[in-house]
Amino acid sequence: MGHPSSHSPSDAHDHAAHSCCSHGAAAPAQVQLTDAPSADATLSLFRIQQMDCPTEQTLIQNRLGKLDGVQQLEFNLINRVLGVRHVLADTQPIVSAIESLGMSAEAMQAGDAQAAPAAVAKPWWPLALSGVAAFAAEALHLSGLAPTWLIALVALVAIVSCGLTTYKKGWIALKNFNLNINALMSIAVTGAVLIGQWPEAAMVMFLFTVAELIEAKSLDRARNALSGLMKLAPDTATVQQADGRWLEQGVETIELGALLRVRPGERIGLDGEVVSGQSSVDQAPITGESLPVEKATGDKVFAGTINQAGSLEYRVTAAAGHSTLARIIHAVEQAQGARAPTQRFVDRFSRVYTPAVFLIAVLVALVPPLYSGLPWFDWVYRALVLLVVACPCALVISTPVTIVSGLTAAARRGILIKGGVYLESGHRLKVIALDKTGTLTYGKPVQTDFLALAPEFAAQAQALAASLAERSDHPVSRAIAQALPDAPRAPVDAFNALPGRGVSGIVDGKLYHLGNHRLVEELGLCSAALETQLDAFEQQGKTVVLLLNANGPLALFAVADTVKDSSREAIAQLHAMGVETLMLTGDNPHTAAAIAAQVGIDRAQGNLLPEDKLKAIETLVASGRKVGMVGDGINDAPALARADIGFAMAAAGTDTAIETADVALMDDDLRKIPAFIRLSRQTRAILLQNISLALGIKAVFLLFTFAGMATLWMAVFADMGVSLLVVFNGMRLLRKV
Repeated sequence: MGHPSSHSPSDAHDHAAHSCCSHGAAAPAQVQLTDAPSADATLSLFRIQQMDCPTEQTLIQNRLGKLDGVQQLEFNLINRVLGVRHVLADTQPIVSAIESLGMSAEAMQAGDAQAAPAAVAKPWWPLALSGVAAFAAEALHLSGLAPTWLIALVALVAIVSCGLTTYKKGWIALKNFNLNINALMSIAVTGAVLIGQWPEAAMVMFLFTVAELIEAKSLDRARNALSGLMKLAPDTATVQQADGRWLEQGVETIELGALLRVRPGERIGLDGEVVSGQSSVDQAPITGESLPVEKATGDKVFAGTINQAGSLEYRVTAAAGHSTLARIIHAVEQAQGARAPTQRFVDRFSRVYTPAVFLIAVLVALVPPLYSGLPWFDWVYRALVLLVVACPCALVISTPVTIVSGLTAAARRGILIKGGVYLESGHRLKVIALDKTGTLTYGKPVQTDFLALAPEFAAQAQALAASLAERSDHPVSRAIAQALPDAPRAPVDAFNALPGRGVSGIVDGKLYHLGNHRLVEELGLCSAALETQLDAFEQQGKTVVLLLNANGPLALFAVADTVKDSSREAIAQLHAMGVETLMLTGDNPHTAAAIAAQVGIDRAQGNLLPEDKLKAIETLVASGRKVGMVGDGINDAPALARADIGFAMAAAGTDTAIETADVALMDDDLRKIPAFIRLSRQTRAILLQNISLALGIKAVFLLFTFAGMATLWMAVFADMGVSLLVVFNGMRLLRKV
């Protein structure tokens, strides 16, 4: 299941250089500083409480990029964790470099990297004092009764109370040639002070700090949406001890193979396999299924799901850090690091935009007074307003907040999207190609017919077929083996799987084949009479498997699969969205056509080998249309990899699918495909809305600035107000799908 994403985005290696941002935006997961990390490189992890947006990431990247021995940086802005691959003897130079940026670096262990960072409480009184002083300075100025020195003193109290952190960050940014929001705000407030606008300077610093605080709280909601997934799994579970007693134990300390018990109403602590008991389990947190799933001996259970009816005992199959839930969280974190096309555009735009605006502000301050004799005060003031208004904070933050919200909303509903690039580009899908077995159908066919073609081999044929079928994990082979439980099994030598055809093996010194119509044709053992018999079964939508020896066919087995009800509904939804559907299957064309007719698929192609499916996808891609491929088997891997977006089915509990699929559907419900496309379209619409809001409102206030109608405090509202607008607009996706 799943596939290697040969078309994965290269943006993981892009060097982020956001010029301005306040909090919480996603950023590249990795930044390569050398050609490739050496084999002896060490990965050291650091918790950096001050690192939660690209502003800090850019500073860290530029600083550590100059440090000899540092080869690769891995940023996890969600949990404020920095991974550094290096060949240094110790990590002190890394810690010192980070501390030189005014940040703290706390060494961590690998197992702690996914833990959410502890909230850092800040005293409230400096902000309150700043607010009182700022309003007092404004009141004294408006009264006209207070001397200038008193107004300046009160304003200075307001600026110092809440602005020292901004000044410190701004100075560090300027030293590192980075014009971020802290640098621009520091310049604007200082300029206002220098031209004697004390009350306005105080009010601007206070309003900026308040707006930053509100924005940080708002963005924490997007961050906490993911950390909410982490809290689904309980901290403890009931474990059987060596003496047979059942005791509560922390899930982090429970080893593989341990026996756990879960009571009705409790959350399951770890992934496992049921060894006794029967119950229904709510798997919605993992798979998004709306109804509970019945569990009995041999069934899988997943950490974070809720046991409902009966008591279950299960054996642990994955440690806490490697459960399906943990892998989903890790995959979403990595996906947030893979920047979407719109985000890459915004990054490139902001790298040019901010220095350009700074240069324009300098020209606005100097050119009119020097060449036209206009008042210095007015034009320097306008330049300061321009700096604040033009800061691209809202523009930079608009895309990552939207992408993070969309990825998290999808994960909550059992759709694991492996990158913002797929979430954003999904709206362009025009063709969805689907495998049949396990995708459109349940993948659990049953044998419906048996026909002895060589009567003298009737009894022996069933035993031979059962012996060969039992060695294969293909659903059709399993159906034949399960239909013949009492048939004696013979030892099989030189067993060989023939992809897209069947299997072969030597029994009692003779070579036998168990395969489909294609295999019969390739072996040259077909005849007109046999063709007639095969057509009769295939017209009924049944898959025919034949047992053959060197002389010809010995027996015929007909197998039928059942179509999922959700498949019909999913195909109908895709058609309603204007998406064409195509079935690609290794089954014969008659069976393919029958199944396609049942579910309403536009076109069907049968008798396809894995390479044939790949060619079919390549033909569709070459036509210029965006193509999605849905499959659940290793045979689908080449086609999945070649499609613009590959969807892996039945991904719950499967490492390969979660790690390699572009989009993994955590259950067998095909309706998640149209849900994904709807979410992608909604994401695209909100991205365009946010960019339009950010640029449109900025443009209006820039006109006010040049006309002399805007003030510094209005500029702060324009900058931070639009930032809050795009944050709240992007977070609407958390309520969708």
